[in-house]
Amino acid sequence: MEQRRFAEVIETRARLREIIKEPSPLVSHKTIDHIDEICRRFIAASPFVVVSARGAGVRTSVSPKGDAPGFVTVLDDKTLAIPERLGNNRVDTFECLLEDPRVGLLFMIPGNGDTLRMSGRAKIVQDAVLQGKLAVKGRPPALVLVVNVEEAFLHCAKSIARSRLWQPEFWPPLDDVPSLAQAMVAHGKLSSSLADVQDIIDNDAQHRLY
Repeated sequence: MEQRRFAEVIETRARLREIIKEPSPLVSHKTIDHIDEICRRFIAASPFVVVSARGAGVRTSVSPKGDAPGFVTVLDDKTLAIPERLGNNRVDTFECLLEDPRVGLLFMIPGNGDTLRMSGRAKIVQDAVLQGKLAVKGRPPALVLVVNVEEAFLHCAKSIARSRLWQPEFWPPLDDVPSLAQAMVAHGKLSSSLADVQDIIDNDAQHRLY
């Protein structure tokens, strides 16, 4: 018999709500179904958004997107445009969205504890006019993720406060944190040396950002 690993696995909403009570109306009623002025101002100040998607079966993806504050453009009260800049060409999120258009977004602003959560349905777009508007230093994005917003709300700052994310004096030392190069060599079982892979990463950062 397989050894039981956990005392209890929560499998029903009823049991979940026995442990964690229903939210107060103050919290449960704060969700809207569009992009209002508050959301617009938050997005305009945000240089970073995390995009989550779910494909067919068990496939999921969470992808960070970052650029100058306001790089995500509000097209109208229901629609956002997120430029796809040069990257590693994996496009895991796009692969998922081809199978299931549902998407989640988490906007963050450095120094600010609140976050903006959104969800909706997305499409992958090529449109010369829109790509031109989203160009940086004359370089338009290869694609644009266009999101139809179905849910939006600001999330409280408790997790940011607990993590002390924006307080450098509490940041952990990085001496023992593995680098991308180390992970690529180890996980990919590469024959290339760590130094060679690091050179590729450094060159990419220097010449392909814009």
